Amino acid sequence: MATNQLVLKTADICDIRDIEEARAIIKPYIRETPLIQSMFLSRNVAHGHVYLKLENMQLTGSFKFRGANNKINHLTPEQRAKGIITASAGNHAQGVALTAKLLGIDATVVMPEEAPLAKQQATAGYGANVVLHGTTFNDSRLYMEQLAAEKGLTIVHPYDDREVMAGQGTIGLEILDAIWNVDTVIVPVGGGGLISGIATALKSFNPSIHIIGVQSENVHGMTASFEAGTITSHHADFTLADGTDVAIPGELTFPVVQNLVDEMILVSEKEIATAMKDLMQRTKIVTEGAGALPTAALLSGKIDPQWLTDKNIVALVSGGNVDLTRVSGIIDQLFHPADTSKGVVG
Repeated sequence: MATNQLVLKTADICDIRDIEEARAIIKPYIRETPLIQSMFLSRNVAHGHVYLKLENMQLTGSFKFRGANNKINHLTPEQRAKGIITASAGNHAQGVALTAKLLGIDATVVMPEEAPLAKQQATAGYGANVVLHGTTFNDSRLYMEQLAAEKGLTIVHPYDDREVMAGQGTIGLEILDAIWNVDTVIVPVGGGGLISGIATALKSFNPSIHIIGVQSENVHGMTASFEAGTITSHHADFTLADGTDVAIPGELTFPVVQNLVDEMILVSEKEIATAMKDLMQRTKIVTEGAGALPTAALLSGKIDPQWLTDKNIVALVSGGNVDLTRVSGIIDQLFHPADTSKGVVG
């Protein structure tokens, strides 16, 4: 079991033993997702070896199933009997709903009113009681806490929880299994549970792996906190990366990110849309906005070439739960068919 002085700084929050235990617990339920090389991103963009970790192919279409499954499997019989509750923009909601269905537990999910319809329907389809409340995740979270207190339900937090972080960290172990000499790993960031778990797993074995978090310019509470050195808030506008629409990072995740993540990068909404388009067109991968954040960072040129050129790079495609209307809008906006009115263009 690997460890070092760097990861010992945050071992009281989440450590490699938690992640290895999580791997054993969730193994019967999850898929070990593919890791594929993108020749387009490798040759044309990074000038290194870029691999995409396809968590959009995970059960429920997102990495969130890992953390939710690990957390719920840790609950006591009494907690299971009373039921569980969570707040989520959609992906964590589906992870909680499916795990609850598999384990025979009643689940309530509070979602923002503007949560994508596909995620609302999928969550309800797994058998959860879906409650729409508020315009932001924070609104939903506060109402979820109120309902939990009133009904005695156990909260399954989407990111600020040891077992949830450990579940997400199993992705890091899978990356190391496939590419033990990985140099750079690029991860979408919302509340910070995903990158905290992955960073803990990777840095436990090799502290020199360069870990980059990516957020939208419109919503980047973690980046603002990372730069300020203390937890703060940022929510300027809507983002295509709705799965990362978290204004305030977690009290547990923030110190892990502060200690183990090397840098945070912001991308624009246009850069996110372009990344979604390129993933569809060049790699045949349909992803949601959050899942396109690492690719957007690569395409933007905002990552220093020293972390890319001739390096082994993993970009995480965190989920694929996107409304077809949103995909259609991106296609209409960014794909411009050639004008063939005067003959074949070539």
